[in-house]
Amino acid sequence: MDVDTRLLRGFAAVCEEGQLTAAAARLLVSQPALTKRIRQLETLLGVELFERSRHGMTPTRAGRALAAHTDALMAGWEEALRATRAAAAEHGSTLRVGFEGGIINLMTQRTVADFARRMPGWQVELRQNNWFDPTSGLATGEIDLALWHAPPSLARRYSVAVLGEEPRCAALPAGHRLAGRAVIDFEELLDEPFVAIPHESGHWRDYWLAVRERGGRPVRIGAVAHNTDEWLAAVVCGQGVGFAPETMSRLAPREDVAYRPVRGLSPSRVGLYWPKDRTPTPAMAAFVRSCRATVGLGNRIDEREAQNTPQGLSQDTPRAPWAPERPGMP
Repeated sequence: MDVDTRLLRGFAAVCEEGQLTAAAARLLVSQPALTKRIRQLETLLGVELFERSRHGMTPTRAGRALAAHTDALMAGWEEALRATRAAAAEHGSTLRVGFEGGIINLMTQRTVADFARRMPGWQVELRQNNWFDPTSGLATGEIDLALWHAPPSLARRYSVAVLGEEPRCAALPAGHRLAGRAVIDFEELLDEPFVAIPHESGHWRDYWLAVRERGGRPVRIGAVAHNTDEWLAAVVCGQGVGFAPETMSRLAPREDVAYRPVRGLSPSRVGLYWPKDRTPTPAMAAFVRSCRATVGLGNRIDEREAQNTPQGLSQDTPRAPWAPERPGMP
């Protein structure tokens, strides 16, 4: 019996959410489409998987039996995908790099040219990160490296080649009451409405809303954006303010947006990330070197942090600041 993995993903989402509406939103599909998938799976298996009521959907005995195996089935399939893509990457000629909307401004043609010199015959495929996937495709092997602004604590989840640090600044509509300030205190923004990214982005949503710095004070959400263009448009239209990498103010300025430094907001660590269980390939290592040679950041990581080198990377990388997680960092 052949089963489409989309049917299993839909089934698992409904089990976890307890209703079609929330599950459909999580999977980025319409509710009728998800209903159709559940019906298809029930028809294929010849059983009813859910008891339906106005309060939601509850797995039947058969549904609970299937749910007990679904996570393992999907995890096995995702592991097979990662292994297949990793094997192909060892002999392929394309390095897939994910990036945030604003961070791509750090790269130039020099970065790609330097990589081509180090890896003749290879090319870089750039993919904008999916805000509905906290891993941006690293978990499934859809990308090889992710270029992120991130908190230092992310080094607990991923291996990272650190490129440097830069401040997070406030992005305000040009007519905002604080737009005329040279520097804004973080406390002055606590009651402002914010433009948020989707709940599905997980820890990234909290990071770009500066939840940690708020000390438990709730965030007012003025709008939710699903990509960088929507986020910037919401700021411009006065639906909320937001935090952005400082590079956006330097490399992608707009007359209708005021970017201002924020006193009391921790900086971002900029780096190339990949899963801890994956050994870097020569192409990944070469791209790290190319970024270090061509990407300009105001604050480089101190050389004293370069004490460890992730497995698979040689020690001859220029500057080679493979920054380990520092004791006491969040």
